Amino acid sequence: MHIQIIAVGKLKEKYLTMGIAEYAKRLGPYLKLTITEVSDEKAPETMSAAEEEQVRVREGEKILAHIKQEAHVIAMAIDGQLWSSEELAEQLDKLATYGKSHIVFVIGGSNGLSAEVLKRANHKLSFGRITFPHQLMRLVLVEQVYRAVKINRGEPYHK
Repeated sequence: MHIQIIAVGKLKEKYLTMGIAEYAKRLGPYLKLTITEVSDEKAPETMSAAEEEQVRVREGEKILAHIKQEAHVIAMAIDGQLWSSEELAEQLDKLATYGKSHIVFVIGGSNGLSAEVLKRANHKLSFGRITFPHQLMRLVLVEQVYRAVKINRGEPYHK
């Protein structure tokens, strides 16, 4: 299985990059993990709704350029479905069983995801109704993928 995470923006915080690297290493024996960063659009702090939409559209175009046609796409969205760790594990297992070996998780920038990215998504997933910084979301997502793999293999989760 190939899990790809496409995220807007460059991750700069060392503690986040170290955490992601640790989980990526743990995932190594089980699946191929790639993280694709697309540049965020430069924008002023305060924008009109139209300007925010333009940013989402431009970032969305960059995201879509990295998604292969056969990929199963799960967009991280605050209004997405709420899955437990076990439900995420079950979904990944089902996808693998039915031949969906390339799964793409998409994390938008601070303005969210474009309508086109959401339209391309097979699922919208939320890790809760609170807003996470999109950089932190990468670490949480990689940890949850690792947890799902351990659940599916019936192995203990090492903290």
